[in-house]
Amino acid sequence: MSDNSAALADKRQRLLEAGVIMMDPAAVYVEEQVVVGAGTLLLPGTILRGRTVVGENCQIGPQVMLTDCVVGDGCAINASQCEDSTIERGCEIGPYTHIRPHCVVGEGSKLGAFVQVKNCKLGAGTKMAHLTYVGDTDVGDNCNFGCGTVTCNYDGFQKFRSTIGDDVFVGCNTNLVSPVEVGDGAYIAAGTTVTQDVPADALAIGRGRQQVKEGWAARNREKRGRK
Repeated sequence: MSDNSAALADKRQRLLEAGVIMMDPAAVYVEEQVVVGAGTLLLPGTILRGRTVVGENCQIGPQVMLTDCVVGDGCAINASQCEDSTIERGCEIGPYTHIRPHCVVGEGSKLGAFVQVKNCKLGAGTKMAHLTYVGDTDVGDNCNFGCGTVTCNYDGFQKFRSTIGDDVFVGCNTNLVSPVEVGDGAYIAAGTTVTQDVPADALAIGRGRQQVKEGWAARNREKRGRK
């Protein structure tokens, strides 16, 4: 056994003796400076690097890589990557979430499939279920982001920062063109591109008005010789 393999095996053994649970210890990689709390389950494919600290009674994995992160008690992280960020207690992350550097994910938040955040502060209880990118943004407590939400934080020359208040509802397929500020309790309608500040408790709608042309489809088929 190489010196590195022996050190890795020793680290795993010390974690097991301290109350960490591993379904398959050989499938877990934990660097020497990592700290893991008692009662935490490390599933196969878990990679913990740098100065990562994981709290008690978490479930990490399968297929998770954390680098220089702090994870609070009672978190679940599945099939995701996180670098140089803090995930507060009781969060649910993944699958396929990417938390890029300089993020704080507030207590009890949920980030789901194909969500990416970068240089963000997310308040407690905020939810991004899927297909969302939020970068360079401060987000309040108890916000909900519909799928397809994007912060447009780069104009080709520099990055801009936006602020979203507490209890904000962001509809699906929303573009937030930074820098903008969305006030507490505001609603943003699905399909909206936000280019101006939204006051607290307002509804922002920015999309073309729907038109319905009765009988158009039938006439089009007839013109093309189809029933």
